[in-house]
Amino acid sequence: MATLARKQKFPFPDLSDWFEAFPARFTMPAMADLHTMRIEEYTEEGRYIVCAELPGIDVKDLDLTVDDGVLTIKAERTEREVDKHRSEFRYGSLTRSLALPKSADENDVRAEYADGMLTVSVGLGEQKPEPKHIEITRTT
Repeated sequence: MATLARKQKFPFPDLSDWFEAFPARFTMPAMADLHTMRIEEYTEEGRYIVCAELPGIDVKDLDLTVDDGVLTIKAERTEREVDKHRSEFRYGSLTRSLALPKSADENDVRAEYADGMLTVSVGLGEQKPEPKHIEITRTT
């Protein structure tokens, strides 16, 4: 069976990727970390795993919710009240929401936090069936 190659309409396919990362290229890493939460996702032994880098966060300042197929991680880095000579740390709220796989079991979620790394594990059940297309008949 022959495969058809899709003709690229945009002459510079990598340009959109470059613009998407544009702000991060010209900011200090600490500033970029203020507004983003870096994650890693993978599947292992029948579980969906999400790891989030959250250095300097106390576990009491973490909030994890699962609702309607969406995992939301919220964190707050609070500023210490000390007389500082200089500070390059960033403080404030971080939030990241991720769509769970279709087969995720929202009642089987575990989370651990150690050494600045939050690891969330969600059990995977059977794959839910794909949506069924229904034929529509025309009436006069």
